Amino acid sequence: MTELVIIGAGGFARETAQAVADGAEFKLLGHLDDNPALHGTEVDGVPVLGGCDLVHDLPGARVVICVGNPRDHAARARLVRRLALSADRYATVIHPTAAVSSTCEVGPGSVLLAHCALTAAVRVGAHVAVMPHVVLTHDDVVEDYATIASGVRLGGGARLEQGAYVGSGALVREGTTVGAWSLVGMGSAVLGDVPPGEVWVGSPARRLRAADTPALDELASPTVGGPLT
Repeated sequence: MTELVIIGAGGFARETAQAVADGAEFKLLGHLDDNPALHGTEVDGVPVLGGCDLVHDLPGARVVICVGNPRDHAARARLVRRLALSADRYATVIHPTAAVSSTCEVGPGSVLLAHCALTAAVRVGAHVAVMPHVVLTHDDVVEDYATIASGVRLGGGARLEQGAYVGSGALVREGTTVGAWSLVGMGSAVLGDVPPGEVWVGSPARRLRAADTPALDELASPTVGGPLT
């Protein structure tokens, strides 16, 4: 069985650990986290082995990076850049209850949690977080580092550009694009394109303000990964 380490020990990392436990593909060695107070402890029965850089001492283990929140949804991209691992070190974790059709693609380092559905010809990039009960419909494209919170629905042909964050329960109209490193608030209804680097909220969603500094910094440094074409 393939060994796996999860980078991060917060909520998303714990959910990913449970997805691994519910499947049969990986043997989870533990979490890596830069909070020294967690080192040597257990999170939900899973050991925290040490800091994130310890991954270089575990060359035989596959990796998923499970960090980030609405206040800093650029954290995964920064860690990918810092650790500089080859793409083949990254695992793809898909909960056994997720429905992923044979015409869909999911990139390395991405996580699909329980009861999400990818219907037809959906393309999900690298290091994407797809939370429970998300529905991605025909021809959707989700670029690297995007985060899709629980209960989101994307209409056909929608696109989430690199690093976009879509909050819980949001709806994105078919054929609509959410720009790179933008954030859509929970429960919003996106009826038109969201420009890069902005926060949109409401139903229908409207611009609230510019994105927070970490996201804007990533928007200005597009070297972490390229868009899916």
